[in-house]
Amino acid sequence: MLISLSNGWVDNPQPMTLPTLLLLEDDPAIARTVAYALGREGFGVEHVLLVREARARLLAPGSALVAAILDVGLPDGSGLDLCRELRQARPALPLVLLTARDEEMDRVLGLELGADDYITKPFSPRELCARVRALLRRAAVSAPVAVTPSVVTGFEVDPQDGRLRLDGVWLTLTRREQGLLTLLLRAPGRIWAREALLDAVWGQDADSLDRTVDTHIKTLRAKLREVRPHQELIVTHRGLGYALVVPEPRP
Repeated sequence: MLISLSNGWVDNPQPMTLPTLLLLEDDPAIARTVAYALGREGFGVEHVLLVREARARLLAPGSALVAAILDVGLPDGSGLDLCRELRQARPALPLVLLTARDEEMDRVLGLELGADDYITKPFSPRELCARVRALLRRAAVSAPVAVTPSVVTGFEVDPQDGRLRLDGVWLTLTRREQGLLTLLLRAPGRIWAREALLDAVWGQDADSLDRTVDTHIKTLRAKLREVRPHQELIVTHRGLGYALVVPEPRP
């Protein structure tokens, strides 16, 4: 999904259900190349041309943008200054600086201002995608986890033994399924990378692989669907992982 908020071009418009990044880049050709590459990897992309537009989108209340790729030299300012602002306002947001400058001091300054990565032009779109994906994986693993709630809309957790029920129905879960659901309930809406789920639920079990997570998510979904047949509560974000949709209570 490619969206431009500045110059009007839109490819395959659709609701923003994909993990969406903001791209601040004033060269339309570069922007299209980056957005196309990220789109093929399962990301949505919002493209803006100006620093003030990027600032408004990234600092908007409730912004769901999961990362930002910032050009340095823009018509109305510098991506470096925006990087400094964002690191203060959204400290966990993955930030990548994109610039034609390759001097060491520029790279050092960008990193000192809080950028997570720094890529110089010309660059490989495939490498950019790989770096973005790696940053999002690390963010998923290191993000602070909220305190486990006793009640999340529709879900209840037994404080005695940790058993879970949905809409008043006790769920019959295996140990791994319960571990996955309990973890997802800690931060509804947050995308958990497979590696993060594997580390948290399976620990140091060397025989477990990413597909082990996929298999258990599949069986967990089936059990949740028995209670909520018309709502998919666990959403797959392709290439990133899984998230729990905040469920609405049954009427």
